[in-house]
Amino acid sequence: MNREELQNKLDELKSDYVRIQSDLDKLVYVRGRASSAEEQLIRLEKEIADIYKQLDD
Repeated sequence: MNREELQNKLDELKSDYVRIQSDLDKLVYVRGRASSAEEQLIRLEKEIADIYKQLDD
């Protein structure tokens, strides 16, 4: 991937992260099952870190 594609992917991942974080907040508020959302956030954090690492290289 070139730098522009990496930046676009990073923007997409950040957007997904914010959306899932909002969903998680709602699940916690209503005492819903939050483990799935937490797992998704962890996965996204790893992907975001990988993209940043690629951008730094």
